[in-house]
Amino acid sequence: MKKSKLVLIGASTGGPGHLNRLLKGINNSNTPIVIAQHMNSVFVPYFVSQFGREMNMQAIEVSKKELLSPKVFVCSKTSVLSEDTPLSLIPKDVESIYNPNINVLFQSAVNICGFIDVLAILLTGIGDDGAKGLFDLYRAGATCIAESEESAIVYGMPKKAKEINPDVNVMHLDDIRIKLESFLYVF
Repeated sequence: MKKSKLVLIGASTGGPGHLNRLLKGINNSNTPIVIAQHMNSVFVPYFVSQFGREMNMQAIEVSKKELLSPKVFVCSKTSVLSEDTPLSLIPKDVESIYNPNINVLFQSAVNICGFIDVLAILLTGIGDDGAKGLFDLYRAGATCIAESEESAIVYGMPKKAKEINPDVNVMHLDDIRIKLESFLYVF
């Protein structure tokens, strides 16, 4: 029996442009894609609207509990994945310097790795958010990728991910796209 799939993407500084390069023209009819892009929640509706138009795909701002389906979900604040079936994404009030918090999102997916194939991608950004969560997902069996220094606008978050887990896949953004397409299209 084939497993369902889920893509999780965390990004900060330089993220909107990288997300555009990563997802533009992607044909995704089977897999939910959840994005935690550091951003003031006031700007998220505008980002989601513009992103959906530019990507020509359905993008949804996660401001309430959302059942996951083959769409792009953009967290307006820190969100967690439920372990219920069907899988859903739930916004949470979490004290953090990051909005949304990528570590919290990634760590909420650890327990679903046994029954869902998870691809987790940590893109460009200042700081270390997402690095610990990416390592926890790696240990749970998810496919984990950190962006390379060559393509990152700011090599903070992916650098920390590599420091925590020397075995994490480190890839240029163009190669991450190839891996993402392979993950989405191969069943």
